[in-house]
Amino acid sequence: MEKILVTGAAGFIGMHLSQALCALGHHVIGYDNINDYYDVNLKYGRLNQLGIDRAEAQIFQQKCTSKALNFHFYRANLEDLEFMTSLFEAYQFDRVIHLAAQAGVRYSIENPHAYGQSNLVGFLNVLESCRTFKVKHLLYASSSSVYGNSTDVPFSTQQNVDLPISLYAATKKSNELMAHAYSHLYGIQTIGLRFFTVYGPWGRPDMAMFLFTDAIFNQRPIKVFNHGDLSRDFTYIDDIIQGILRLVEKEPINHYELYNIGNSKPVQLMDFIREVEHSTGLKATLEMLPMQPGDVNQTWADVHDLMENYEYQPHYPIDKGVENFVQWYRSYYKK
Repeated sequence: MEKILVTGAAGFIGMHLSQALCALGHHVIGYDNINDYYDVNLKYGRLNQLGIDRAEAQIFQQKCTSKALNFHFYRANLEDLEFMTSLFEAYQFDRVIHLAAQAGVRYSIENPHAYGQSNLVGFLNVLESCRTFKVKHLLYASSSSVYGNSTDVPFSTQQNVDLPISLYAATKKSNELMAHAYSHLYGIQTIGLRFFTVYGPWGRPDMAMFLFTDAIFNQRPIKVFNHGDLSRDFTYIDDIIQGILRLVEKEPINHYELYNIGNSKPVQLMDFIREVEHSTGLKATLEMLPMQPGDVNQTWADVHDLMENYEYQPHYPIDKGVENFVQWYRSYYKK
């Protein structure tokens, strides 16, 4: 079994992935700065699912040992190269899965410097640490946002993505280019995954699934941008995790690879809201608004390459996925 570093382990995808890797017998080391971009209680709640005590996890650079899993956790910033270097030296990782980043398209308009530090400097530190300590396998998170407002659907990794419409998207495109350079120069096998609207239990509060459910239960209007004329390739968390595990289990085909990972079945926003209404048993109040700066009209993943090379097969239907999230929300918030 491998020693695997998972950055962003207190995040939505990071928590689920850490659980899955531990279940397979891997020794997983989690890394996250637990910033306050959204409610930190949710992040500590995820860590609790991994057997990590909140009081210990609040202390920067302290080793936290899971009570239940083969999992250790460190709270630290990606920009802290000295600490990251010490961690790579101590563990001699077999593989790095880099999911940590400053997330959010809209937030990048308000706080651009946070993205430069976390998404650019932080990613450079990960690349340099992989180079220095001879880590051969690096899997990292990119984003469907790199496609901008492309009308050429479904989105293919063969498309030109040189026209990002948010700083967040620009940093993710930059990560792909940086990874290519390190693969070429140092022989590091890198795989970038362009995630498409991931949702499910423990999901992020700034994403549509959480926002809509929270608004309905708390009798607030749902903000519907572009007057509802939007579609998203909503992808359930279990499909994402199974896809990543296939990439972990199989030797990479090339030194540099880039894939979309999504459901490949876009859903109209108004249809998604109706699914939320059905699962909650409540009627939503809609506040119809114009398009937001930095947002895109549609996302739709072409996942043919990932299916062909790694047998990726998303299968979770939107109605079941929404129902699972609503059940988790009711339990977590005692609704």
